[in-house]
Amino acid sequence: MLVVDTTVWIDYFNGRFTPETDYLDRILSEELILVGDLILAETLQGFRSDRDFKRAQTALEKFEQGNMVNGELALQSAKNYRVLRKKGITVRKTIDCLIATFCIAENHALLHCDSDFDGFEKYLGLRAVHPG
Repeated sequence: MLVVDTTVWIDYFNGRFTPETDYLDRILSEELILVGDLILAETLQGFRSDRDFKRAQTALEKFEQGNMVNGELALQSAKNYRVLRKKGITVRKTIDCLIATFCIAENHALLHCDSDFDGFEKYLGLRAVHPG
């Protein structure tokens, strides 16, 4: 299953053309996509108008929904952060640690455009999609 990070959803809903949004547009009807609770919250909180919020909510609800965090995953996320920190990599956002750790634990691929995930891919086995 494919997890699409907030960074890609935001660009997609804002009509930005990037390799990631082009890829997402191509595979929307072909690939199983999981929208995790963290990504749902992060994506929807950015909408200013109620109308845009509701349209995005309706669009995202068409995909598989799931919870991304529990106590075990939170602990593993902290451990992963520490592993990367020891390698000189500082992940800027806790939520990115949680998303990456979830994808690793559940063996989901991640479509993103955020350098915070690079260390997870390089050192911890995150399967990232790199379009183009």
